[in-house]
Amino acid sequence: MTAPATHTLNDGSTLPAVGFGTYPLKGDDGIRSIVSAIDAGYRLLDTAVNYENESEVGEAIRRSGIDRDELVVQTKIPGRDHEYAKAVASVEGSLERLGLERVDVGLIHWPNPSRGLYVEAYRALVECQRRGLIGSVGVSNFTEQHLVDVIDATGVVPVVNQIELHPLFPQVGMRRVHERLGVRTEAWSPLGKRNAPFDVDPVVAAAAAHGATPAQVVLRWQLQLGVVPLPKSADPDRQRANLDLFGFELTQAELDAVSELARPDGRLFDGDPETHEEM
Repeated sequence: MTAPATHTLNDGSTLPAVGFGTYPLKGDDGIRSIVSAIDAGYRLLDTAVNYENESEVGEAIRRSGIDRDELVVQTKIPGRDHEYAKAVASVEGSLERLGLERVDVGLIHWPNPSRGLYVEAYRALVECQRRGLIGSVGVSNFTEQHLVDVIDATGVVPVVNQIELHPLFPQVGMRRVHERLGVRTEAWSPLGKRNAPFDVDPVVAAAAAHGATPAQVVLRWQLQLGVVPLPKSADPDRQRANLDLFGFELTQAELDAVSELARPDGRLFDGDPETHEEM
């Protein structure tokens, strides 16, 4: 089950198979860590207004010396900016902080359904795409119903939905929804943070069999599921290791064994998009 190095999205644009999560990298140390990631080979950089590090991401891009067109930069509008005019202004503010003329992928960070404005925010992203401020329109933490709502309202299918996804919470149902709709799955916290299953038998055994680290096994598992993981590390060695995933391939039995680590309470926190909201 060979994993591609890039994915072609539903609008014809291309997304690297592995991205770099920039939260919570800030300040001079954050800039150095992001430059290090670019030097290691990451070409997809994920940030957000609420990460408060778009300026650092932009500065890292400039310091890296990499041609802008080689990078895919994505950011997210926060819940407080879901009203149409505010959403457009949010994208414009992100561009100003990043020092860029466009964002490659613009996302809604959380749907915040109690406010009921996520469709309005999505319409604003579509308008920003029409104006050339963003290249592709996507979402984050959307459920199936949220996806259906924005597609029905605009006729524009999100290119990605960035969701919590790791071995303890593999999101089988949402991955099926994404496949049916043509949405690429991105994974935040792909290693599971404090719950990272690095010492459990299926991961340890696969790592030994392939001469890989447990983290590489987990990330490779995601690649072979068709998921785009967004690991974050400030350590240059771990950055390189987290990107070095194409020299081995998990067997179907190994894939299944990692998937079977799923737990009913596998979420890292109370992050159900039906109820959790962030402004």
